[in-house]
Amino acid sequence: MKATIKKDLCIGCGLCVDTCPEVFVMDDEFDIAKTAMDRVPAELKDKCREAAANCPVEAIVVED
Repeated sequence: MKATIKKDLCIGCGLCVDTCPEVFVMDDEFDIAKTAMDRVPAELKDKCREAAANCPVEAIVVED
């Protein structure tokens, strides 16, 4: 599974980081979220999907 963030949509609210800090981190330079890894491990897939579902601007794309 792969997760990416649409930088043009992200508002930097940090909800994804709160939900799944293993996959998402804040980019201090741009004040938006970014992914911390290329592939999401199996044990984090549910948390990653939850973060994507809860993103207020639908900036997270999850690909299986």
